[in-house]
Parts: sequence; C-alpha cells; structure tokens
Amino acid sequence: MKTCYIIGAAPQVDPRPTPGAEDIVIAADGGLAAARALGLLPHLAVGDFDSLGERPADIPTQCHPVEKDETDTALALRRAMEAGCRRILLFGCAGGRPDHTYANYLALAEAAEEGCDAWMFGDGYAVTCLAPGSLRFSEKLLGTVSVFALTEASGVCETGLYYTLSDAALSCEDPLGVSNQFCGCAAEISLRKGKLLVFAELGDRSPEAFIAETEREIWTA
Repeated sequence: MKTCYIIGAAPQVDPRPTPGAEDIVIAADGGLAAARALGLLPHLAVGDFDSLGERPADIPTQCHPVEKDETDTALALRRAMEAGCRRILLFGCAGGRPDHTYANYLALAEAAEEGCDAWMFGDGYAVTCLAPGSLRFSEKLLGTVSVFALTEASGVCETGLYYTLSDAALSCEDPLGVSNQFCGCAAEISLRKGKLLVFAELGDRSPEAFIAETEREIWTA
C-alpha cells in the first residue's frame, strides 16, 4: 500500500516517524522545520508558510494564501490522497493549539470518507476516523482504546475488548465509548452508519508496529 507521512508543526514530534525508501513525505508548513530537525527531507512542502516564515527553495512547494478555508495539514492530507496514497500517517499534528488538533481530527474524517487508512500519532496515542466499516486489532495490543461519535453513529459493535457493544447507537454528546481496554485477544470495532473517532494507546510500540497489528475494512452501501 502506498504510504504518505505528513509532518506537522506541533511543538514536539513524538513518536518519531520512520518512513521507508518508497514512502512519500509531505511537510505541512512549519512541519518542514520539524522534518529537517529529524533528518528528513520531504518530497513536498504544502501551506501558506506563515509558520515557517519563508517559502522553501530547496524542495518542491505547493503554496496557498494565508487567508484560506483549510488548515495546512488538511491541504497536505488532500495532496497525499491526490497522489494516490491510501495509507496516510500524520506526525506533529497533535499538541500545541487544541483548535488545530481538533481540526486535524476532522481532516481524518475527510480521509475516511475517501476510503483511506489515515492515522494521527501523538501524545502516546494513535487516532483515526472510522467511517462505515471495521477496525481489527491484533491480540498483541495492550492499553486503552476509546471511541467517540463524530456524527450520529449507529450499528456500533465492539468485540474482544474489556467492555463490549452490540448494535449500539452513539451520539456526539455521549461519551459511552471512553476508556475501553485491549485484553489480550483479537478485537474489532465496527459501525454501519456515521463516523467514529478511535483513540488507541500506543504503549511502547512504534507507529509502524502498531499499524502492522491493525486492519481496516471499508464497507460500501
């Protein structure tokens, strides 16, 4: 699967991204400075470059006006999808300004609508948006996992976790899905309609090791 790494401008990029030779790396504005600090040279920089303070001259850029309707991270995510990437991993996109972090969660929802396997890593968690379909997790995963309805969600099922759900309905105001837990067996989260934000604890796993223990299935009407 063609994979894109997006590097954002959060104050700290943790965990560290480790793209392979065949992967694409896109910096979102000030994420270029973060990428350089990590020893990475992105294939493309996207944004208005107000955070970076300059338009970079050493790599290809996609420059946008400061007065725009989308965040630099959302623009980078869309560029990754346009390039045909179906797995997109975001780093340095959580922490710092909470409004930008939430905007990045919404960008994950757009990726889910397009059928992409998109994950955001930061603050010890992997976060994704699940549209109609399922996420399957290996029995090797440990720690907490929480789900929140980003829209009205129905047909929500959780199996193999400490608490189970069967054909449940979740609303945006309902935190019922918080603080579930992996318990040493294969687990699955699915829904028939709507969108869920899923937060899974990374523990001592690298993002790449975590991804290797998950599988997404997309359901179409």
